[in-house]
Amino acid sequence: QVFLSTRSHTWVISRVSDHGFPFDMVSTTRFNSLLEWLLPSALTRRIKFRKFNSWFNHTNYGLASSKSSKFKMIINEELPFCLLSGTVVLKPNVKEFTESSAVFEDGTTEGNIDAVLFATGYNFSFPFLEESVGSAIDDNRSLYNCIFPPQLEKPTLAIIGLIQLTGSIMVGSEMQARWVTGVFAGWNKLPPPSRMMAEVLKRKPPVKRNPSERENLKMSFISYVDKIAACAGVKPSVLRLLLTDPQLGLAVFFGPCSPYQYRLVGRGSWSGARAAILTQWQRSLKPLRTRLLGGSSSSTSGWGWRCLLALPAALTAAWLLSKHRQPGWSPRAGL
Repeated sequence: QVFLSTRSHTWVISRVSDHGFPFDMVSTTRFNSLLEWLLPSALTRRIKFRKFNSWFNHTNYGLASSKSSKFKMIINEELPFCLLSGTVVLKPNVKEFTESSAVFEDGTTEGNIDAVLFATGYNFSFPFLEESVGSAIDDNRSLYNCIFPPQLEKPTLAIIGLIQLTGSIMVGSEMQARWVTGVFAGWNKLPPPSRMMAEVLKRKPPVKRNPSERENLKMSFISYVDKIAACAGVKPSVLRLLLTDPQLGLAVFFGPCSPYQYRLVGRGSWSGARAAILTQWQRSLKPLRTRLLGGSSSSTSGWGWRCLLALPAALTAAWLLSKHRQPGWSPRAGL
């Protein structure tokens, strides 16, 4: 028997999403990112909760309530079935331990506990750095763009991977490495240390928070990777693609924000990136086509037509993005 004690609301989602595609292929798109930026936060939160509850009602399982203003999300297919079968029993936060039992905040006690596993995360440190440098790195907000310590006279140190993104950390770390390589090689330039320090202080919270609150470090995948890609000179222009190559532009805007997008332009560009973007849906299903059924058709066969019909929306979104870059413009005022 396993008891799972949790202190916060947790939303559990599956890696398998609409039409059986991977969750990140369906959800991590520039179109969804733009919608989340434009819509009020209360509305986007309600949409997310509705989507999360489409698999199973989290309130019935005691995992999360739609009335919560904050939430954490994990990807796990096994937990709902373990709770449903009784293999795992969900409990509130632990109040105290006795010699062989656990007392929970709701007053219940479970005895004959054989082992306790603490899934409390971890703390990071840099003991190999000089004290003046390592002690100044509280978290990634102490670094310029979560990479460069701003207090150094010259940019001779970069920290890769100290990020929590809503998408793949490997893609974000690779983009960091591409920019850092350009800085060290002299291809890309950093602002003066004073300007970097001012940017870091702007991102710092006004009050010292609990270092165990790792949610403070989580950032939007597309927003952050786009920001670093722009610094490295490899960020694709959606508006330009929509005007010069509409098929590719629609795929970049409405389709998965896969790493191929950052191989279209700039240093390290790849001639096969366009074809890889346009065929990624079909290739994701290729390993599953070991048994073909008569009359079956790909769920992506009409994707190109849907994108063409959505072209006006894409152009409008591109216009909004261009207006967003103008100083003094806000999304609410622009709408």
